[in-house]
Amino acid sequence: MSRRLEANAMNMKKMKVYTKTGDDGTTGLLSGERVHKHHLRVKAYGTIDELNAWLGLIRDLDKNQDNQQFLTLIQKKLMILGAQLSLEKGAPSPRFLGAIETKDTEAIEHQIDEITQLVPPLSNFVIPGGHVLISYAHLARCVCRRAERFITELHENHHPVAPPIIAFINRLSDYLFMLSRKFAHDHQVEEVKWSPE
Repeated sequence: MSRRLEANAMNMKKMKVYTKTGDDGTTGLLSGERVHKHHLRVKAYGTIDELNAWLGLIRDLDKNQDNQQFLTLIQKKLMILGAQLSLEKGAPSPRFLGAIETKDTEAIEHQIDEITQLVPPLSNFVIPGGHVLISYAHLARCVCRRAERFITELHENHHPVAPPIIAFINRLSDYLFMLSRKFAHDHQVEEVKWSPE
């Protein structure tokens, strides 16, 4: 099984952009199984792909090199995460792929802790906006939460997802919220706090 997975991954390098195999509304998982394009597993890794695109946009617009480096690291981890989600139930992960580990979530927590020291304490909800980077960070956070919903739904529907993946995506949405706050701090934008009337 492992050799077949590696062969599939290697063949992906040689494939044309169009294969016509999806014209019937199905798509191939990394493990070789074909499923409908609206399959919950495809929704999960497709949303990870969407999140990765948002992070690329944020990285392109942000001039802070530390942010850029960390976002690049996260994007690489999301590629691994998406690939892991594209494996059918019980299929082993190819050795070359790597895996999301507890240390990856801890790296996000470290970034959150650093930003927490930088920004003022918050006791209210904030309304997204004020600067394009703030808004994009909130959009990425929302996509991340949607990915988390699909992943946990997949997990609860007899398609077990490794616990480090669930923890990673949960913590990533927290980081994106804090990144929006850091952008407000960096660009001297006053956060619009919300509380019930």
